[in-house]
Amino acid sequence: MTIPAGGDDDVLFEQQLVLAVSVASRAVVSACTPVLQELNLTHPQYLVMLALWERSPRPGREIGDLLPEPGSLSPVLLQLEESGYIESLRVRDGNAPDAVSLTAKGAALYRRTLPISGTILGRLGLSPEGAEELYEAMPRLLKSCQADSARPGNPAGV
Repeated sequence: MTIPAGGDDDVLFEQQLVLAVSVASRAVVSACTPVLQELNLTHPQYLVMLALWERSPRPGREIGDLLPEPGSLSPVLLQLEESGYIESLRVRDGNAPDAVSLTAKGAALYRRTLPISGTILGRLGLSPEGAEELYEAMPRLLKSCQADSARPGNPAGV
């Protein structure tokens, strides 16, 4: 069944915020990919390294909480460890390491990543001011989503 033309523009496919955010997310990660490939990093690996350049060592669970898909942490850490960028410190048995620390090689990689932000902005055609506007809007959007999912009667955060 096709809904007749002339209806409410709020239900048009191209007017859906969820679509715009999803497409934008994929586009940003796609723009990052070639830049990160030059460093032999995937986007999830880069996010873990960012967390560790900010503070190392860091609890494994804390790093997982920072990632958009925390379930992917173990394979990402394993790949980074095999590359010699990090070491996982396990005190007890389990999948998640108790702490993750940069190696000297991982710490040295930081200098090579300094131009990445500017390069990605250029690939996206964004000015620093435009990026700042988007960056300021994202936490507000996330906060709204979290508040909505916490409302009583909202099934599974939908």
